[in-house]
Amino acid sequence: MLQQIFDKLRPSFEEGGKLHAFRSVFEGFETFALVPSETSRSGVSIHDAIDSKRIMSFVVIALLPALLFGMYNIGYQNAAAAGALATTGCWEMFLYGFCVMLPKIVVSYFVGLGIEFAVAQWKKEEINEGYLVTGLLIPMILPVGTPLWMMAVAVAFSVVFAKEVFGGTGMNIFNPALVARAFLFFAYPTKMSGDNVWLSKDTWFGLGHVVPDTQTMATPLGEAAAGRMADISFADMLVGLMPGSVGETSVYAILIGAVILLVTGIASWKTMLSVFVGGGLVAWLFNMGGMDNAVAQIPWYEHLALGGFCFGAVFMATDPVTSARTECGKYVYGFLIGALAITIRVLNPGYPEGMMLAILFMNMFAPLIDWCVVQGNINKRAKRMEK
Repeated sequence: MLQQIFDKLRPSFEEGGKLHAFRSVFEGFETFALVPSETSRSGVSIHDAIDSKRIMSFVVIALLPALLFGMYNIGYQNAAAAGALATTGCWEMFLYGFCVMLPKIVVSYFVGLGIEFAVAQWKKEEINEGYLVTGLLIPMILPVGTPLWMMAVAVAFSVVFAKEVFGGTGMNIFNPALVARAFLFFAYPTKMSGDNVWLSKDTWFGLGHVVPDTQTMATPLGEAAAGRMADISFADMLVGLMPGSVGETSVYAILIGAVILLVTGIASWKTMLSVFVGGGLVAWLFNMGGMDNAVAQIPWYEHLALGGFCFGAVFMATDPVTSARTECGKYVYGFLIGALAITIRVLNPGYPEGMMLAILFMNMFAPLIDWCVVQGNINKRAKRMEK
């Protein structure tokens, strides 16, 4: 039925048709709904049962557990701040979080896809599918209190300056979602840090509770950076019932997404594991160092469960476009991300998160890591030839 609908509409979008100016938009929707029938006719090609749009679809599916729990956590934190946990049902908490997140997701996709559609029409090229994932990632890695207009500006900046200027999906150097977060962090720091940005104080369609303006809520890492130890158990850290960015709090939900990515072969276990090894080792070394620093005194296993560490390791560091591509390089790339993230957390009290900057920094060095690995293999082969 879908094929018949697209076949009927296609003449209007082809050369000479009334809607030829929107041909790339039509092709984008058609290839998203149906597997393209075109195959390569020349050159060396490897045929697979999955294309880039299907890869993006699997990543979106892997993100859903963290997104759904994040919606519930928004409502939970709202009820906790209002002192109404005992009188608020789980379904009501989830619906409240859903109503808070839905406008953010709509704005992210509307602005991002709108720009990509316009660029594709201008260049007369196919629409890139990379924003299917980026459009969902951006609302998930931002504080719940981020205004919609501010997120729209960040999305526009990210799509234009982190993707399109490099040539679109597959050509970008930096992770677009993290570029959007970095833009907001440096352009509007008061909306990205502090005790007020992690709590939604509004009510939606009669859901939620009115929270006093004096009510604040700091993340565990924010508490530690201020010299205070947060009263949150390790079990709560794993479940995710704590303040933080929408999709980054629940380790269990992120673990489900990691399993989906690994089973489907989309993400590299080498990169993922190396991030945790690098972060855990450096955190343990800081524990042994005896520094007079509350963040350094956080147990190494809690470091891995706090902030955006797990989310970054699973969904950001494994980005096939911006990460290392050689097998040995993946180990080095992931290890350095984990080590650098913990180092930033401990040594920079003004920025206790660390994962965003670590991944963006290593995005820049991923090509160099791959070059060193390839060059090392070339040198080894040359030595064997000499022997």
